[in-house]
Amino acid sequence: MIEAVGLSKFYGDFAAVRDVSFSVPQGQVAAFLGPNGAGKSTTLKLLTGYLAPSAGTARIAGYDVFEQRLECAARLGYLPENGPLYPDMTPLSLLRFFGEMRGLSGQRLRQRLDYVIALCDLEEVLEKSISKLSKGYRQRVGMAQVLLHEPDVLIMDEPTTGLDPNQIREVRKVIRELGRTKTILLSTHILQEVEAVADRVIVINDGRVVFDGLPSELVATYGSMEQAFYVLTGAEPVKEEACPGTDA
Repeated sequence: MIEAVGLSKFYGDFAAVRDVSFSVPQGQVAAFLGPNGAGKSTTLKLLTGYLAPSAGTARIAGYDVFEQRLECAARLGYLPENGPLYPDMTPLSLLRFFGEMRGLSGQRLRQRLDYVIALCDLEEVLEKSISKLSKGYRQRVGMAQVLLHEPDVLIMDEPTTGLDPNQIREVRKVIRELGRTKTILLSTHILQEVEAVADRVIVINDGRVVFDGLPSELVATYGSMEQAFYVLTGAEPVKEEACPGTDA
């Protein structure tokens, strides 16, 4: 459902991503893990057609992202980090507007509105100005918007960044619910995110994929998710200090 084949993006001599290849099958939640600046957001923009690659190809549900853009757009929901919303609109008016732009109308539009409003728990804020909503609610509105047209594939870039623990818990709950029927690629640098929602983890560092497998494989190989992250991203592990009065 999501396929990257030799994706590269160069800015002059700088390689934001280099020869990135992986695929995510139907019905899987894959976490795209890496430190800040590793190339996660660039890869997602290439997969969604927001950026054109310097080399390689991307496919969504079997369609070439750059040659068959409309077919891809019909099957893809993309939630960028700090996704843009119209602050003067209410969640209800915004969702109705985007639904109509997606070609929904009549009973079908009402059904989809009811579904995404309930899934993202927006009932209490439907008539409030988006400018007055908390970041958590704005993130939920963005998620509802990308789900309106019932896409098969969801790509999310740091969906819980800046949220408080309660808001993070609610967003993860929605992702787990969606993961039962959707194919999801979730970019994050938060290890707890991987453990909470992912069936699989793809680790990127310095623009290259350095691991692709199960979260349990990371733990089995490196002892813990944290240790795996340190080793795969070239960071220096933090050594635990012995407590006073004990042997080092």
